[in-house]
Amino acid sequence: MVRSVLIPNEYDDVPGFAERVESLGYDRLWTGELWGRDAFVALTRAAHATEDLGLGTAIVNVYGRSPATLAQAAATLQGAASSEVVLGVGTSTPKAIEDLHGVAFDNPPRQLHESVELTKLFLDSEGRVEYDGEHFQVADFPPLGADVPVYSAALGAANRRATGRTADGWLPHNIPFERLGQAFETIAEAATDAGRDPASIAVAPYVPAAASEDAEAATEAVKAHLAYYVGSGEGYRNAVAQQFPDAADTVAEAWRRGDRDDARDAVTEDMVAALGVAGTPEAARDQLREVAAIDAIDEPIVVIPEAASEELAERTVEALAPR
Repeated sequence: MVRSVLIPNEYDDVPGFAERVESLGYDRLWTGELWGRDAFVALTRAAHATEDLGLGTAIVNVYGRSPATLAQAAATLQGAASSEVVLGVGTSTPKAIEDLHGVAFDNPPRQLHESVELTKLFLDSEGRVEYDGEHFQVADFPPLGADVPVYSAALGAANRRATGRTADGWLPHNIPFERLGQAFETIAEAATDAGRDPASIAVAPYVPAAASEDAEAATEAVKAHLAYYVGSGEGYRNAVAQQFPDAADTVAEAWRRGDRDDARDAVTEDMVAALGVAGTPEAARDQLREVAAIDAIDEPIVVIPEAASEELAERTVEALAPR
């Protein structure tokens, strides 16, 4: 079982954080990318500060960079790293794509499918790369010869089917842990139809986590994390609503009204238990072990809530470390 952690956005000292998690026995460090920090530059800094720490993007979006640029960045990072690099990609949200990158959020499942498929060809295929898709057409370029697995973040069924047809791994977020096996069936069916082995597709879910001697503070941090995602992204709301339809709607409605506190308070204890890890260090460790033991999961990713204080973040990383 690979144990990994996502670096919080507010951590500026990426090399220091990387050294810390490697010393605690984590196998891989992931970083997200929305606005403010380039994922590949950050992970290159981490690579130079560590000896054998795996690295991954979770996630970079497939609209802001072309498949060629994604492949080139991932291959360059692999050259700087001493361990495995994973390229995690996703469609992100209309808000991020249209209002930040200034491009149309057009047919996300197809964009995801072609981006992953073409990026993998650019990374490690034989002969010259040729591709004629709906969104991308390329001709007569050599591959980079880089062994970099490509994981896909997918929530809806169409994106999960694209993941099954093309990706090496799946990065789910806000799908209740016990429902991951059922959700993976869509991926498995698409993989089988494409002549791929579903067992070769790794499952690495985000695990929003907070551990503190103040169990209530830890729980509140995870509630704030869930409220943000359920409230600000329809795909996340739909994923949570599969198990908690009424509560998910209440959270989303409060968030849309601008009532952030009400949205957080509408996140139930059952939602926290199904979607995250929170409590005292001992309780949180037990919960994470239970999540990691689920058959569908290969690599749980410890995700520190944005609402967590620096002290809570440090305690959580330490409490949930393999060592």
